[in-house]
Amino acid sequence: MHIERAKSEPKAKILFGGECDDADGYFVHPTVIQVQDPMYRTMCEEIFGPVLSLYVYPDKQWKETLGLVDRTSPYALTGGVFAQDRAALAEADTALRYSAGNFYRNDKPTGAVVGQQPFGGGRASGTNDKAGSLLNLIRWTSARAIKENFVPPRDPWYPFMAEA
Repeated sequence: MHIERAKSEPKAKILFGGECDDADGYFVHPTVIQVQDPMYRTMCEEIFGPVLSLYVYPDKQWKETLGLVDRTSPYALTGGVFAQDRAALAEADTALRYSAGNFYRNDKPTGAVVGQQPFGGGRASGTNDKAGSLLNLIRWTSARAIKENFVPPRDPWYPFMAEA
C-alpha cells in the first residue's frame, strides 16, 4: 500500500526497491523512498517492513529539524542520528529524548537483541518496556512493603507529637 502510493505521488520518489513478490509467501523488497514533505505518510506512520523514508533537511535548519522529527509522529519506536560533531549528537539526545524508545548514535538502528540490548518503544509504540532487560521484568512485578513491629505501641502518640 505505502509503496504503491509512493510510486504515484509527485512528492515521493522510490530510490531503491519498490517491488513485492508473492510467488512464495509474501515478500516486500527493501525499499527506500525519498520524500519532499517531512509530514508525508511514510514519515509519520509506523511501518513494519523493509521500507525506509528519507527527507533531506536544509543544512542550516538543524535545530528546527530536530523539533520537526520530535513532533512528526505519535510513534516512538526507534530513531538514530549519524554525526561526527559531538555537540550535534548531544543536542539530538536532548531534543529527541521522547521520540524513540531505542535511540542509536552512529550505529545501525536494528541492533536490539534480547540479552544484548533491550528494546521497546514509547508514545503510541508501546509502554517503553525494554524486552530482554531487568526493566521489563520489573514491569511484571508488584512492589509490596511489609512492616512488623516487635515492640508493641503503648499509646497512639508519636514522640514528636508530645507537648514541648
